[in-house]
Parts: sequence; structure tokens; C-alpha cells
Amino acid sequence: MISWFFIGLVITILLTPGPTNTLLASSGIQVGLRKSLLLIPAEALGYIIAISTWGFLIGKVSTTLPLLPTFLKLLSACYILFLALKLWRTADQEVVLNQPTIRPRELLCATLLNPKALLFASAIFPAAVWKSQELYIAHMSTFVGLILPIAMFWICVGAILATNKVTWLSQAKLQRTASIVLISFAIPISYSALSNL
Repeated sequence: MISWFFIGLVITILLTPGPTNTLLASSGIQVGLRKSLLLIPAEALGYIIAISTWGFLIGKVSTTLPLLPTFLKLLSACYILFLALKLWRTADQEVVLNQPTIRPRELLCATLLNPKALLFASAIFPAAVWKSQELYIAHMSTFVGLILPIAMFWICVGAILATNKVTWLSQAKLQRTASIVLISFAIPISYSALSNL
């Protein structure tokens, strides 16, 4: 029922650095592995909502509202820029462990606006998934099952860097690097949206 090709594509795309993974790694730096685990349900929920919405609406809405995908891309780019600026501004602040910079609400919003969701809905999930409840549940359950180890990987990357065993890389440098990575994702999204106008 679930193809290895589907699983392989999902793993590859989820492992690709992006807005959500950047925020997970940043949280690993700021508050460590254990507290960052609270972000994983927010990521899963964000992807479930975004992929399902795109999957059920692609084709239907775009015929009557052709500018909607362009608007959503621009909105996504704006939010990613907001998060990038926030990471940059807070890079020099001493981290208060009980008040993390990245909260589940922010990760949920970043995941809802993550362009990967559109890619998953339009190209990775089989078209039959959006017509069969059984196929939808099977594929979405597999997808959510793959989120956990990949999210933990990104959090661990941040937590390892936070131990200062890599002496040349500080929290401020990594947060600023994460900020630049986020901006690098926002620029092509904006360009793609604006080029469709």
C-alpha cells in the first residue's frame, strides 16, 4: 500500500534544510534536546494541516482563484523573514532556558507556511490519497511516523553544537547562520510568487 519510493522521497525532503528544520536546530541550541521535543507535535500538526489543505484544494481553488497560490507563497516568505529577523535580533541575548525563543506556536506557523507542504501535497503524496480515506490515513500516518526521528536529528544537531565542543561556533553565530538560511529560503519563494503575477 505504501511504496518505498514514497518513504524515500519523504525522508529526503524532510531531511533537507528548511525553515522548520532550522528552527528545530535553533531550539536544540537554546534549550536542549528534552525541552525541544515539545516542538515535534507542533511540526506534525502543521504538516498534517498544510498538506491536507493543499491536497484537497489543489485544482479546485486554483481554477476560480488563480492568484491564491501566489498570495500564499508571499505570505509564507513574509513569515519566514519575520522569524529570520527574530533569530538575528536575539542572537546576542543570553538564553533563558525556561523561556525559549522558539515556541510550539511559532514552529506550527512556520510549518503551516513551509513550501515543502505544497511539494508533498502536489508531487509526493499519490493523487489517489485525496480520493480515498483509507489511503489518506495510511500515507499520512507513515509521514507523521517519519517526522519524529528526523525532527530529533535536527534538534540533536543544535544540542550538540550548544555543548561548545565545536569551539569556533557559538550560539550567536549559529543563530545568525540560521537567520541567513531562513532568508535564503524566503527570497526564492518571493521571487517565484512575484514572477507569477
